[in-house]
Amino acid sequence: MTQRNKPRDAAVFGIDIGKNTFHVVGLDGTGAPIQRATFRRDTLLQFFERAARTVIGMEACPGSQWLARKLKAFGHTVRIVPAKFVKPYVKSNKNDIIDAEAIAEAVTRLTMRFVEIRSPDQVDLQALHRVRDRLVAQRTRVICQMRAFCLEYGIAMHQGAGKFKADLPRVVADKENDLSPAMRRLLTELFDYLKNLEGRIKEVTGEIEDVAAADDTARRLMTVPGIGPLAATALLAAAGRGLQFRKARDMAAWIGLVPREYSTGGKTTLLGISKRGSSYLRRLLIHGARSCLLHLDRSRDRLGSWIDGLQSRMHNNKATVALAAKMARVAWVVITKPGATYERRGPVAT
Repeated sequence: MTQRNKPRDAAVFGIDIGKNTFHVVGLDGTGAPIQRATFRRDTLLQFFERAARTVIGMEACPGSQWLARKLKAFGHTVRIVPAKFVKPYVKSNKNDIIDAEAIAEAVTRLTMRFVEIRSPDQVDLQALHRVRDRLVAQRTRVICQMRAFCLEYGIAMHQGAGKFKADLPRVVADKENDLSPAMRRLLTELFDYLKNLEGRIKEVTGEIEDVAAADDTARRLMTVPGIGPLAATALLAAAGRGLQFRKARDMAAWIGLVPREYSTGGKTTLLGISKRGSSYLRRLLIHGARSCLLHLDRSRDRLGSWIDGLQSRMHNNKATVALAAKMARVAWVVITKPGATYERRGPVAT
Protein backbone atom coordinates (compact mmCIF):
# COMPACT_ATOMS: atom_id res chain seq x y z
CA MET A 1 0.00 0.00 0.00
CA THR A 2 1.46 3.37 -1.01
CA GLN A 3 2.04 6.24 1.42
CA ARG A 4 -0.74 8.13 -0.37
CA ASN A 5 -3.28 5.44 0.43
CA LYS A 6 -2.45 4.95 4.09
CA PRO A 7 -5.51 5.56 6.29
CA ARG A 8 -5.81 8.98 7.89
CA ASP A 9 -7.74 9.88 11.03
CA ALA A 10 -11.08 10.61 9.41
CA ALA A 11 -14.32 11.08 11.33
CA VAL A 12 -16.23 9.23 8.62
CA PHE A 13 -15.42 7.34 5.43
CA GLY A 14 -17.70 6.96 2.43
CA ILE A 15 -17.30 4.02 0.04
CA ASP A 16 -18.63 3.93 -3.50
CA ILE A 17 -18.89 0.19 -4.22
CA GLY A 18 -17.99 -1.32 -7.59
CA LYS A 19 -17.48 -4.85 -8.83
CA ASN A 20 -13.71 -4.71 -8.56
CA THR A 21 -12.86 -1.07 -7.82
CA PHE A 22 -13.86 0.85 -4.69
CA HIS A 23 -13.60 4.62 -4.25
CA VAL A 24 -13.12 5.94 -0.71
CA VAL A 25 -13.42 9.46 0.64
CA GLY A 26 -12.61 10.42 4.25
CA LEU A 27 -14.08 13.50 5.97
CA ASP A 28 -12.80 15.20 9.12
CA GLY A 29 -14.95 16.39 11.99
CA THR A 30 -15.97 19.55 10.13
CA GLY A 31 -17.04 17.62 7.01
CA ALA A 32 -14.03 18.63 4.90
CA PRO A 33 -12.48 15.90 2.69
CA ILE A 34 -9.05 14.87 3.94
CA GLN A 35 -8.48 11.69 1.89
CA ARG A 36 -9.48 10.37 -1.51
CA ALA A 37 -8.34 6.92 -2.61
CA THR A 38 -9.16 4.06 -4.98
CA PHE A 39 -8.75 0.40 -4.03
CA ARG A 40 -9.30 -3.06 -5.39
CA ARG A 41 -11.28 -5.55 -3.34
CA ASP A 42 -8.34 -7.09 -1.45
CA THR A 43 -6.53 -3.83 -0.70
CA LEU A 44 -9.75 -2.18 0.52
CA LEU A 45 -10.00 -4.62 3.43
CA GLN A 46 -6.32 -4.11 4.24
CA PHE A 47 -6.90 -0.34 4.33
CA PHE A 48 -9.78 -0.48 6.79
CA GLU A 49 -8.11 -3.13 8.93
CA ARG A 50 -5.33 -0.61 9.56
CA ALA A 51 -7.62 2.43 9.87
CA ALA A 52 -8.66 3.83 13.26
CA ARG A 53 -12.12 2.66 14.25
CA THR A 54 -14.66 5.11 12.86
CA VAL A 55 -17.95 5.46 10.98
CA ILE A 56 -18.09 4.01 7.46
CA GLY A 57 -20.97 4.58 5.07
CA MET A 58 -21.98 2.94 1.81
CA GLU A 59 -25.00 2.71 -0.48
CA ALA A 60 -27.35 -0.27 -0.35
CA CYS A 61 -26.44 -2.40 -3.37
CA PRO A 62 -25.26 -5.95 -4.20
CA GLY A 63 -22.15 -6.58 -2.11
CA SER A 64 -22.88 -3.94 0.53
CA GLN A 65 -24.09 -6.49 3.09
CA TRP A 66 -20.95 -8.62 2.74
CA LEU A 67 -18.65 -5.60 2.99
CA ALA A 68 -20.59 -4.23 5.98
CA ARG A 69 -20.15 -7.49 7.89
CA LYS A 70 -16.42 -7.54 7.11
CA LEU A 71 -15.89 -3.94 8.24
CA LYS A 72 -18.04 -4.43 11.33
CA ALA A 73 -15.80 -7.36 12.29
CA PHE A 74 -12.84 -4.92 12.24
CA GLY A 75 -14.65 -2.81 14.87
CA HIS A 76 -15.97 -0.04 12.63
CA THR A 77 -19.47 1.44 12.85
CA VAL A 78 -21.04 0.65 9.46
CA ARG A 79 -24.08 2.44 8.04
CA ILE A 80 -25.82 1.42 4.82
CA VAL A 81 -27.92 4.15 3.16
CA PRO A 82 -30.59 3.69 0.47
CA ALA A 83 -29.31 5.14 -2.80
CA LYS A 84 -32.23 7.58 -3.15
CA PHE A 85 -31.26 9.24 0.15
CA VAL A 86 -27.69 9.82 -1.06
CA LYS A 87 -28.64 11.51 -4.34
CA PRO A 88 -29.45 14.96 -2.79
CA TYR A 89 -25.88 15.16 -1.47
CA VAL A 90 -24.27 14.72 -4.90
CA LYS A 91 -23.04 18.16 -5.91
CA SER A 92 -22.38 19.33 -9.47
CA ASN A 93 -21.13 16.61 -11.81
CA LYS A 94 -21.24 12.93 -10.94
CA ASN A 95 -18.34 10.50 -10.68
CA ASP A 96 -17.31 7.75 -8.29
CA ILE A 97 -15.27 9.98 -5.96
CA ILE A 98 -18.08 12.54 -5.75
CA ASP A 99 -20.51 9.71 -4.98
CA ALA A 100 -18.25 8.46 -2.15
CA GLU A 101 -18.07 11.99 -0.71
CA ALA A 102 -21.86 12.30 -0.88
CA ILE A 103 -22.24 8.96 0.93
CA ALA A 104 -19.86 10.09 3.67
CA GLU A 105 -21.84 13.31 4.11
CA ALA A 106 -25.21 11.53 4.07
CA VAL A 107 -24.36 9.06 6.87
CA THR A 108 -23.50 11.92 9.23
CA ARG A 109 -27.05 13.33 9.14
CA LEU A 110 -28.85 12.74 12.42
CA THR A 111 -32.21 12.12 10.72
CA MET A 112 -30.85 9.75 8.05
CA ARG A 113 -32.45 6.32 7.71
CA PHE A 114 -30.25 3.26 7.35
CA VAL A 115 -30.57 -0.28 6.06
CA GLU A 116 -30.13 -3.04 8.61
CA ILE A 117 -27.03 -5.20 8.26
CA ARG A 118 -28.31 -8.70 7.60
CA SER A 119 -26.81 -11.93 8.86
CA PRO A 120 -25.71 -14.66 6.40
CA ASP A 121 -28.75 -16.72 7.43
CA GLN A 122 -31.04 -13.85 6.44
CA VAL A 123 -29.28 -13.46 3.10
CA ASP A 124 -29.57 -17.20 2.41
CA LEU A 125 -33.26 -17.23 3.29
CA GLN A 126 -33.96 -14.19 1.16
CA ALA A 127 -32.12 -15.83 -1.73
CA LEU A 128 -34.43 -18.86 -1.45
CA HIS A 129 -37.45 -16.57 -1.68
CA ARG A 130 -36.04 -14.77 -4.71
CA VAL A 131 -35.31 -18.04 -6.49
CA ARG A 132 -38.84 -19.27 -5.80
CA ASP A 133 -40.36 -15.97 -6.99
CA ARG A 134 -38.35 -16.20 -10.24
CA LEU A 135 -39.46 -19.80 -10.82
CA VAL A 136 -43.12 -18.90 -10.22
CA ALA A 137 -42.83 -16.00 -12.69
CA GLN A 138 -41.26 -18.35 -15.26
CA ARG A 139 -44.12 -20.82 -14.76
CA THR A 140 -46.67 -18.07 -15.39
CA ARG A 141 -44.87 -16.94 -18.55
CA VAL A 142 -44.70 -20.50 -19.91
CA ILE A 143 -48.41 -21.08 -19.31
CA CYS A 144 -49.32 -17.78 -20.95
CA GLN A 145 -47.12 -18.59 -23.95
CA MET A 146 -48.66 -22.04 -24.36
CA ARG A 147 -52.15 -20.58 -24.06
CA ALA A 148 -51.33 -18.04 -26.78
CA PHE A 149 -49.97 -20.77 -29.08
CA CYS A 150 -53.24 -22.69 -28.67
CA LEU A 151 -55.27 -19.58 -29.50
CA GLU A 152 -53.34 -19.26 -32.77
CA TYR A 153 -55.01 -22.55 -33.76
CA GLY A 154 -58.47 -21.61 -32.50
CA ILE A 155 -58.25 -23.48 -29.19
CA ALA A 156 -59.30 -21.47 -26.13
CA MET A 157 -58.06 -23.02 -22.89
CA HIS A 158 -59.74 -22.64 -19.50
CA GLN A 159 -58.40 -19.89 -17.25
CA GLY A 160 -56.39 -20.93 -14.24
CA ALA A 161 -53.18 -22.93 -14.07
CA GLY A 162 -54.85 -26.04 -12.66
CA LYS A 163 -57.45 -26.34 -15.43
CA PHE A 164 -54.85 -25.51 -18.06
CA LYS A 165 -52.52 -28.30 -16.93
CA ALA A 166 -55.42 -30.75 -16.83
CA ASP A 167 -56.70 -29.82 -20.31
CA LEU A 168 -53.46 -29.49 -22.28
CA PRO A 169 -52.63 -33.22 -22.60
CA ARG A 170 -56.15 -33.82 -23.92
CA VAL A 171 -55.81 -30.95 -26.44
CA VAL A 172 -52.42 -32.20 -27.67
CA ALA A 173 -53.73 -35.79 -28.02
CA ASP A 174 -56.89 -34.68 -29.89
CA LYS A 175 -56.22 -35.37 -33.59
CA GLU A 176 -59.45 -33.62 -34.62
CA ASN A 177 -58.31 -30.09 -33.76
CA ASP A 178 -56.23 -27.82 -36.03
CA LEU A 179 -52.87 -28.13 -34.23
CA SER A 180 -50.01 -28.82 -36.60
CA PRO A 181 -47.52 -31.65 -35.87
CA ALA A 182 -44.78 -29.11 -35.17
CA MET A 183 -46.97 -27.23 -32.66
CA ARG A 184 -47.98 -30.49 -30.94
CA ARG A 185 -44.30 -31.34 -30.50
CA LEU A 186 -43.50 -27.85 -29.22
CA LEU A 187 -46.41 -27.86 -26.73
CA THR A 188 -45.32 -31.28 -25.45
CA GLU A 189 -41.79 -29.99 -24.86
CA LEU A 190 -43.09 -26.86 -23.10
CA PHE A 191 -45.39 -28.97 -20.93
CA ASP A 192 -42.42 -31.12 -19.85
CA TYR A 193 -40.51 -27.92 -19.06
CA LEU A 194 -43.51 -26.69 -17.04
CA LYS A 195 -43.56 -29.91 -14.98
CA ASN A 196 -39.84 -29.54 -14.28
CA LEU A 197 -40.43 -25.96 -13.13
CA GLU A 198 -43.19 -27.05 -10.79
CA GLY A 199 -40.97 -29.76 -9.35
CA ARG A 200 -38.27 -27.21 -8.63
CA ILE A 201 -40.82 -24.80 -7.10
CA LYS A 202 -41.99 -27.59 -4.82
CA GLU A 203 -38.42 -28.31 -3.72
CA VAL A 204 -37.64 -24.66 -2.89
CA THR A 205 -40.98 -24.24 -1.13
CA GLY A 206 -40.20 -27.32 0.95
CA GLU A 207 -36.85 -25.80 1.99
CA ILE A 208 -38.58 -22.60 3.07
CA GLU A 209 -41.22 -24.53 5.02
CA ASP A 210 -38.49 -26.52 6.79
CA VAL A 211 -36.86 -23.26 7.90
CA ALA A 212 -40.22 -21.96 9.14
CA ALA A 213 -40.87 -25.16 11.09
CA ALA A 214 -37.46 -25.01 12.79
CA ASP A 215 -37.51 -21.30 13.75
CA ASP A 216 -39.36 -20.24 16.90
CA THR A 217 -40.13 -16.72 15.69
CA ALA A 218 -41.46 -18.03 12.36
CA ARG A 219 -43.74 -20.47 14.19
CA ARG A 220 -45.10 -17.64 16.33
CA LEU A 221 -45.60 -15.46 13.25
CA MET A 222 -47.69 -18.20 11.68
CA THR A 223 -50.24 -17.78 14.48
CA VAL A 224 -51.21 -14.45 12.87
CA PRO A 225 -54.13 -14.87 10.42
CA GLY A 226 -52.97 -14.65 6.81
CA ILE A 227 -49.29 -15.36 7.58
CA GLY A 228 -48.02 -18.76 6.52
CA PRO A 229 -44.51 -20.20 6.11
CA LEU A 230 -43.72 -18.02 3.06
CA ALA A 231 -44.75 -14.71 4.63
CA ALA A 232 -43.24 -15.58 8.02
CA THR A 233 -39.81 -16.44 6.62
CA ALA A 234 -39.90 -13.49 4.18
CA LEU A 235 -40.52 -11.15 7.13
CA LEU A 236 -37.62 -12.64 9.08
CA ALA A 237 -35.29 -12.47 6.07
CA ALA A 238 -36.14 -8.82 5.39
CA ALA A 239 -36.76 -7.36 8.87
CA GLY A 240 -34.54 -9.56 11.06
CA ARG A 241 -35.19 -8.78 14.73
CA GLY A 242 -37.28 -5.71 13.83
CA LEU A 243 -35.38 -3.48 16.27
CA GLN A 244 -34.69 -0.90 13.55
CA PHE A 245 -38.35 0.16 13.81
CA ARG A 246 -39.45 2.34 16.74
CA LYS A 247 -43.08 1.23 16.51
CA ALA A 248 -45.31 -1.18 14.64
CA ARG A 249 -46.53 1.40 12.14
CA ASP A 250 -42.94 2.05 11.05
CA MET A 251 -42.70 -1.52 9.80
CA ALA A 252 -45.99 -1.24 7.90
CA ALA A 253 -44.69 1.99 6.33
CA TRP A 254 -41.37 0.30 5.48
CA ILE A 255 -43.27 -2.41 3.58
CA GLY A 256 -45.26 0.30 1.75
CA LEU A 257 -48.72 -0.41 3.17
CA VAL A 258 -49.53 3.09 4.45
CA PRO A 259 -50.96 6.04 2.47
CA ARG A 260 -48.62 8.21 0.43
CA GLU A 261 -48.87 11.81 1.60
CA TYR A 262 -48.64 14.97 -0.49
CA SER A 263 -49.59 17.80 1.86
CA THR A 264 -48.88 21.52 1.58
CA GLY A 265 -50.28 24.82 2.83
CA GLY A 266 -51.85 23.16 5.84
CA LYS A 267 -54.01 20.92 3.63
CA THR A 268 -53.50 17.21 4.22
CA THR A 269 -53.71 15.05 1.09
CA LEU A 270 -53.46 11.27 1.40
CA LEU A 271 -53.08 9.26 -1.80
CA GLY A 272 -52.80 5.52 -2.48
CA ILE A 273 -50.37 3.33 -0.60
CA SER A 274 -46.72 4.33 -0.91
CA LYS A 275 -45.57 0.95 -2.32
CA ARG A 276 -42.13 1.44 -0.79
CA GLY A 277 -39.84 -1.37 0.24
CA SER A 278 -40.09 -4.96 -0.94
CA SER A 279 -42.88 -5.53 -3.45
CA TYR A 280 -42.52 -9.29 -2.87
CA LEU A 281 -43.13 -9.02 0.88
CA ARG A 282 -46.01 -6.59 0.33
CA ARG A 283 -47.58 -8.99 -2.17
CA LEU A 284 -47.40 -11.91 0.27
CA LEU A 285 -49.11 -9.91 3.01
CA ILE A 286 -51.83 -8.62 0.69
CA HIS A 287 -52.53 -12.12 -0.62
CA GLY A 288 -52.70 -13.36 2.98
CA ALA A 289 -55.10 -10.55 3.87
CA ARG A 290 -57.30 -11.38 0.89
CA SER A 291 -57.41 -15.00 2.04
CA CYS A 292 -58.49 -13.83 5.52
CA LEU A 293 -61.35 -11.79 4.12
CA LEU A 294 -62.63 -14.90 2.36
CA HIS A 295 -61.99 -17.66 4.87
CA LEU A 296 -61.50 -16.22 8.39
CA ASP A 297 -64.14 -17.35 10.89
CA ARG A 298 -65.16 -13.90 12.07
CA SER A 299 -67.34 -15.20 14.89
CA ARG A 300 -64.32 -16.81 16.59
CA ASP A 301 -61.54 -14.31 15.82
CA ARG A 302 -60.89 -10.92 17.40
CA LEU A 303 -60.38 -9.41 13.92
CA GLY A 304 -63.88 -10.41 12.79
CA SER A 305 -65.83 -7.33 13.90
CA TRP A 306 -63.01 -5.03 12.78
CA ILE A 307 -63.06 -6.55 9.27
CA ASP A 308 -66.87 -6.29 9.16
CA GLY A 309 -66.61 -2.59 9.97
CA LEU A 310 -64.00 -2.06 7.25
CA GLN A 311 -66.04 -3.76 4.56
CA SER A 312 -69.16 -1.84 5.52
CA ARG A 313 -67.56 1.53 4.72
CA MET A 314 -64.95 0.91 2.01
CA HIS A 315 -64.18 -1.09 -1.12
CA ASN A 316 -63.02 -4.66 -0.63
CA ASN A 317 -59.56 -3.89 -2.06
CA LYS A 318 -59.05 -1.07 0.45
CA ALA A 319 -60.13 -3.36 3.26
CA THR A 320 -57.61 -5.95 2.04
CA VAL A 321 -54.71 -3.48 2.16
CA ALA A 322 -55.83 -2.16 5.57
CA LEU A 323 -55.86 -5.72 6.92
CA ALA A 324 -52.40 -6.35 5.42
CA ALA A 325 -51.10 -3.24 7.22
CA LYS A 326 -52.58 -4.49 10.50
CA MET A 327 -50.97 -7.90 9.91
CA ALA A 328 -47.60 -6.18 9.49
CA ARG A 329 -48.08 -4.29 12.76
CA VAL A 330 -49.04 -7.46 14.62
CA ALA A 331 -46.04 -9.22 13.07
CA TRP A 332 -43.72 -6.51 14.43
CA VAL A 333 -44.99 -7.17 17.96
CA VAL A 334 -44.49 -10.92 17.53
CA ILE A 335 -40.95 -10.44 16.17
CA THR A 336 -39.76 -7.94 18.79
CA LYS A 337 -41.33 -9.50 21.89
CA PRO A 338 -39.96 -12.97 22.80
CA GLY A 339 -42.70 -15.53 23.22
CA ALA A 340 -45.47 -13.27 21.87
CA THR A 341 -48.16 -14.92 19.74
CA TYR A 342 -51.42 -13.84 18.19
CA GLU A 343 -54.40 -14.57 20.44
CA ARG A 344 -57.53 -15.55 18.54
CA ARG A 345 -59.90 -14.67 21.34
CA GLY A 346 -63.48 -13.93 20.38
CA PRO A 347 -65.01 -10.43 20.42
CA VAL A 348 -66.11 -9.16 23.82
CA ALA A 349 -69.86 -9.41 24.30
CA THR A 350 -71.62 -6.10 24.88
